[in-house]
Amino acid sequence: MTGKTDKDFESSLKKLEQIVRELESGDTSLNESLTQFEEGITLYKQCRQTLEGAEKKIKILSDSLKEIDYKE
Repeated sequence: MTGKTDKDFESSLKKLEQIVRELESGDTSLNESLTQFEEGITLYKQCRQTLEGAEKKIKILSDSLKEIDYKE
């Protein structure tokens, strides 16, 4: 991940955690809860996509290490 991606991921995750806390508190109106839930779903998808990208990079790097080990 790049520095910008890290910051985006971290800020999205923090915002998602904040939304979860607010929704769990039950102190928001139904309309506000729906809006927050929708935002939470969007943030979740962004975080998930970032994590999947990181997992793919890790797999590629791990596989390249295996190839080096086999050649030696």
